[in-house]
Amino acid sequence: MLHIATFFRENECQNCGFWQKLAPHTRVLVTLLLVFATALTPNGSWETWGIYGLGLIILILISRVTILVLLRRVAIEFVFISVVLLGTLFRDGGEILWSWGFLRITSAGLLVLGSVALKAFLCLCTVNILVLTTAIPDLLQALVTLKTPPLLVAILASMYRYLAVLIAEFNSMRRAAIARNLMSSPRWQRLLVGHMIGALFIRTYERGDRIYQAMLSRGYTGSLPSIRVPQSKLNDYLAIICTVILILWGQMVHLLS
Repeated sequence: MLHIATFFRENECQNCGFWQKLAPHTRVLVTLLLVFATALTPNGSWETWGIYGLGLIILILISRVTILVLLRRVAIEFVFISVVLLGTLFRDGGEILWSWGFLRITSAGLLVLGSVALKAFLCLCTVNILVLTTAIPDLLQALVTLKTPPLLVAILASMYRYLAVLIAEFNSMRRAAIARNLMSSPRWQRLLVGHMIGALFIRTYERGDRIYQAMLSRGYTGSLPSIRVPQSKLNDYLAIICTVILILWGQMVHLLS
């Protein structure tokens, strides 16, 4: 949800590369395999992450995404996880490199910080490539194809469908507050933003109930309408096999080292 514009436009590079020609569920499966393999690798496995980084470079090339756009999105997301990353730095274990009062930077803390930061960077890049090259309806249909719980898919679909409505509602309340000169001081701004979030929650709940009742009256059964699912082709199987080989290669290097 950090990049609202992406959710309301098609990627300008649709069907222009090998990655875009794969079925949506194949792209989601490849992304999940790479993310889980990267995240579950123990700390300090630099050679393994180097292999996964090579796979990420290949993915960038075959998907033809703009590197600057990708890095800008990852940089925004890193702002939100930087607190967690800094928390891994001050931990016991290893040689003490710097200390000030109860704060201590150790070699073990640096190892964990570097490992977590690198894993987060690789995972965020992989997921952002998927979002940049796949439309949201295709992603939802891919989740259905991969047997994701229908309730979770329905929640994600509703969130995507009515995100613009929530943003418009919040902007309307903000304009009303500005028109009444209620945003003149930082203290009033913090107070009003809190009240607006509470009011938005109540309005969202009431509107959501009305929408749900309207959907039930029109035959909604709790699942997305079925559409034609792209069939897996040779390229899809080839992409999955190459991903598995890359992951096994990285894990073998980790075990041998």
